[in-house]
Amino acid sequence: MKLNIPRLALCIGLCFVFAYAGSTFTPVPGSEWYYSVLHKPSWNPPDWLFPPAWSLLFLLMGIALALVVEQRGTKKETTGALVVFGVQLLLNLGWSAAFFGLHSPLLALGVIVLLWCAIVLTIVKFRAVVPLAGYLLIPYILWVSFASVLNFTIWQLN
Repeated sequence: MKLNIPRLALCIGLCFVFAYAGSTFTPVPGSEWYYSVLHKPSWNPPDWLFPPAWSLLFLLMGIALALVVEQRGTKKETTGALVVFGVQLLLNLGWSAAFFGLHSPLLALGVIVLLWCAIVLTIVKFRAVVPLAGYLLIPYILWVSFASVLNFTIWQLN
């Protein structure tokens, strides 16, 4: 399958707009801010790991989105897949707002559970349109699964 390069760039760009929006809730790693004073488990990743990990995940999301958008008009499943993708992007942003903006690990835990469900549904729907698009989101669901356990643990410790 050949991708339309401008469309690919737009899809990746859209995902990074959401990445940037979410990052506005998080000051520079290592600075004195809310997250640095929370009690965290010993297995909490170092602060420097989060930006590159999320950058890779948003890049993969953008590529997956472009693969599905390419099928728009040719497969009836495409519209539903795109709607669910949009919902998970909003929930991703909502998690950052809840955890970092509102300083509420409990509210963020509720949001991340919904996000996890939306990602699973997105994977299923993307795979129905373009199998590779679904597979590209597997690192995302794995990371959010880890983040969910981390979120729960931080809530318990604080």
